[in-house]
Amino acid sequence: MSAASVLFDAPGPRARARHRVIAAAGVLALLGLLAFVVVRLADPANNQLTAEKWLPFLTPTAWTAYLLPGLGGTLLAAALSVLLSIVFGLLLGVGRLAPQRWLRWACGAFVEFFRSVPVLMMMLFAYYAGLFALRISGPLLPLFGVVVGLTVYNSCVLAELVRSGVNGLPAGQRESGLAIGLTPFQTLTEILLPQAITAMLPSMLSQLVVILKDSALGSMIAYLELLRSGTNLAVAFANLIPTLIVLAMIYIVLNSLLTRLAAAVEQRLRRGPRAIVTQSVTAGFVPGPAAEPDVPETIMPRPDDRPGRRREPRRPRG
Repeated sequence: MSAASVLFDAPGPRARARHRVIAAAGVLALLGLLAFVVVRLADPANNQLTAEKWLPFLTPTAWTAYLLPGLGGTLLAAALSVLLSIVFGLLLGVGRLAPQRWLRWACGAFVEFFRSVPVLMMMLFAYYAGLFALRISGPLLPLFGVVVGLTVYNSCVLAELVRSGVNGLPAGQRESGLAIGLTPFQTLTEILLPQAITAMLPSMLSQLVVILKDSALGSMIAYLELLRSGTNLAVAFANLIPTLIVLAMIYIVLNSLLTRLAAAVEQRLRRGPRAIVTQSVTAGFVPGPAAEPDVPETIMPRPDDRPGRRREPRRPRG
């Protein structure tokens, strides 16, 4: 029985027909809304989708002076945030699973607090803390605010992924480590943590998409990333709607590449040596029944083969 059939009953012919009608109606409604928006934007009174609004994207200036520097800023902030989030996420995850109660409470309070704070608020706090407390100035100040805000939030998310991955492992893994003489900390770091990271790696890679998208919040603290550079381009050439469409396409391409990377890693993990562990944590793997041992068949003697009795030869039939 598949996992889908356990969660809900398979739809019948009428339900499938009803679903197709609803899906078709939804697609038609979306297409109608899109056509209405396009017609309104193409209206000469609005003057947003004319050919002259798209001409700046055919010139090198729009890319070398605006879009490419903004794209570089987005990738730089995202790369730094990803590396720091992985490091602090692992440390916080291990702290939440540590045997020491005070360490678990401290890491848990940190994670729960900063998971509840908006990313933009943390960027603003880091920006002004760097300005007045650390005396950071110049282009490094908005980069500091963006990286700190993204790192603090996403490290808490990764810590929760690590904790859930370790807690999702079979209890026998921990008991086996303790049985061979390892300490609880050695069992966590040498047995449980590698399996949990392997199992939760696709979810961790999916978090990269969130980091890349949230880097656009850096425009609120004057960080030159893709959205802010696109806004500057729209002000310079007076083509806001075409610029937003181009920015959306760039974000879609980047996020699609990261999603494909996460899918490729997940497929490789399913074919790897730890595939059973990965499926047990992420998909509720239920092991099948154990194979029965091979037992040699016992040959019972026939009545004619008993000792002390002469066996008569069989006569052919017919």
